[in-house]
Amino acid sequence: QVQLVESGGGLVQPGGSLRLSCAASGSIFSTYAMGWYRQAPGKQRELVADITSGGSTNYADSVKGRFTISRDNAKNTVYLQMNSLKPEDTAVYYCNARILSTPSTLGTYWGQGTQVTVSP
Repeated sequence: QVQLVESGGGLVQPGGSLRLSCAASGSIFSTYAMGWYRQAPGKQRELVADITSGGSTNYADSVKGRFTISRDNAKNTVYLQMNSLKPEDTAVYYCNARILSTPSTLGTYWGQGTQVTVSP
């Protein structure tokens, strides 16, 4: 079994910053891409950013220049540094990871979600 545990969400004023963390644990042989998605009320879940095991990154246009994704492969942990937050960034943020739990078993895993609220 593989678990993803997120932390770091909360309430912040517009222009503020938050840092999300997501740690993978359990039966992990190797971790491939990791990323962050978000879902606002009444909207579909969307990709925020992702990062390969080699460190290549990809961002949604709406967060480019404001958010930074990074990872610590030794800790199987991915981070999302969010700066210059806007009210439209308000959503539940979900961690996602592609993980080999055995040399021949590749799965996609999700965290439980963490609420980020940007409001005066």
